Amino acid sequence: MLSRELVKEALRRALATGADYAEVFAEHTLNKSITIISGKTDKIADAVVSGVGVRIFKGTRCVSGSASSLAPEALLDCASRVADALTGTAVVQDICLRERLFGDIHPVKIVPAGVANAEKIEYIREACLAAKDYSEEISQVRGIFAEVDHNILIATSEGLFAQDRQIRSRVLASSIASKDGENQDGGVNHGARKGLELFSEYDPKELGREASRQAVTMLHAGYIKAGTMPVAIENGFGDVIFHEACGHSLEASSVALGQSQFAGKLGTRIANTKVTAIDDGTIPNSWGSMNIDDEGTPAQKNVLIENGILKSYMVDKLNGRRMGMASTGNSRRQSYSYEPTSRMTNTYIAAGQDEDKDIIASIEYGLYAKSMGGGSVNPVTGQFNFSVDEGYVIRNGEICEPVRGASLIGKGSEVLMNIDMVGKNVARAQGMCGASSGSIPTDVGQPLIRVSSIVVGGR
Repeated sequence: MLSRELVKEALRRALATGADYAEVFAEHTLNKSITIISGKTDKIADAVVSGVGVRIFKGTRCVSGSASSLAPEALLDCASRVADALTGTAVVQDICLRERLFGDIHPVKIVPAGVANAEKIEYIREACLAAKDYSEEISQVRGIFAEVDHNILIATSEGLFAQDRQIRSRVLASSIASKDGENQDGGVNHGARKGLELFSEYDPKELGREASRQAVTMLHAGYIKAGTMPVAIENGFGDVIFHEACGHSLEASSVALGQSQFAGKLGTRIANTKVTAIDDGTIPNSWGSMNIDDEGTPAQKNVLIENGILKSYMVDKLNGRRMGMASTGNSRRQSYSYEPTSRMTNTYIAAGQDEDKDIIASIEYGLYAKSMGGGSVNPVTGQFNFSVDEGYVIRNGEICEPVRGASLIGKGSEVLMNIDMVGKNVARAQGMCGASSGSIPTDVGQPLIRVSSIVVGGR
């Protein structure tokens, strides 16, 4: 992508005014998405993202810049502009860049770019047709296929010179069910750090039918009465509540500045003893996995909480300097134009010892959250609010009628303490996480869990 000599000169320029660390991040990414609405191709979008980012540190001060070109003059000019933000001079020692090959634990069998659009369109169309045929109440269906071929180069004044290629594929199906002027939607998606072999793992008809089942079920659902009650949260995307309400508060970008509910609590109990939470960027072919992070640190498996005890934060280089801690391989950025910072990869609550049937049976009256939606959180206080896309009343230890309009309201530190039953069957789900360094692919996961007491919004 860029020659070693060119990158070395850029690093020298970046260090010229006294910085003690310099970094070059170059990127060439191909993005494609295909959207099908009601069986017809609505849009095919292709985009190329190409450019460089340069960043320097002086102690805990950071300066960064970017250029939307991989031309040599663009890189060198960017490095000079970043250096100009500091005042001073330095005798720059010779930088010896040594190429490192970190290997690839995420093999791709079928590169999406090498497959005709017609094959991708046919897969998504099958999902849409199955979704439409599910019920006469389905008024609209949509299917999306997205592919990313993300190529990066990272070089630093510490001598690192490394490259990585990250291919990801994702399929999504959504349905709208309508009756008497009322609409309810449902959706399902699957993604992985894989190519089109993903198609062989998921029946498109099942994707479409599941999206429509959820929409129709919620169309005929009533409302749950608001109140404080026990809630059983299903595996897979149910872990979005941990990701948002707790995970962001364990990122060094919040912790280092004292803007986290968990700052200064390493080694203390912050969760029920049944809770073990992990962030693991090394899971083969997982949606949020990496070989190296966006600072060139190898991906790692980090135990964040072990049996309720806070063991680790997710740390990038800059915030590691502020905290006196080493990077944990969690530095991520959407593209070269964003400054990287600590972010989650594949974050999940580990399997416990409780049986699913016992978790449901333990609840006399409460909510079964089969599918979670979006929400909001304040990482400083941990206060959160999440919607439940598909919910059911639990009555006398049995899952009963569906309910809609439910939300979960609480505080991250409290919900961790209130997770008092943890099932055995961990499942993961895919999403995009937005924060200061842009939108990045992340996995969430958990087994079925019980929160003994939480505020449920409803009617």
